[in-house]
Amino acid sequence: MHAETPPPTPPALAALPPRAVPVAPPKNLHRMRTRAKSGFVQPRKLMAVSMPSPANSPIPANYKIALRDPNWYNAMLEEYNSLVQNKTWSLVSCPAGVNLVSGKWIFRHKLHPDGSLARYKARWALRGFTQQPGVDYGETFSPVVKSATIRVILSLAVSNN
Repeated sequence: MHAETPPPTPPALAALPPRAVPVAPPKNLHRMRTRAKSGFVQPRKLMAVSMPSPANSPIPANYKIALRDPNWYNAMLEEYNSLVQNKTWSLVSCPAGVNLVSGKWIFRHKLHPDGSLARYKARWALRGFTQQPGVDYGETFSPVVKSATIRVILSLAVSNN
C-alpha cells in the first residue's frame, strides 16, 4: 500500500495559466496530476452559435411557402440549376404503370462560425424509401477508391516516368 499524499496546495494566483480559474482541489486518493488538483481549471471554449435573427427568413415548412420568399426561391433556383447543369437527371414524362419516386425540398440556414447567416440552402432529396428493388433499380454500386491505392498508382507512375 502506498502512503497517502496530502493534496497539493493551490498555486499562487500569479502562477496560473492565462484565463485559468482558481478552484478548490478535489479530495481523492489517486496520484494522477490534474488541473483541478493543481488548483485551477481552464474555461470551456464553446462555439458562438446563435439562432437566426428575425431579420432572416424563417425556414419554410414546405415548398409553397418557400416560393413566396425571394431568399428561399433563389436558393431553390440555384439547386435546380446545379442539378440540371451537372446532368443529374432529366425531366421526362411518366410512363403508365411505373412507380413514381417522389422528392422533397429540404431547407437550412448555413451559418458562419460566428453564428451570422452565410446563405440560404435548399436541397432536393429523393424519397428513396418508395423504390422497389428489381422494379425501380437493379443493382447498386458505389465505386470507392482507397487512398492507399491512389498512392501506389501515383508512385508507379512517377517511377516509370
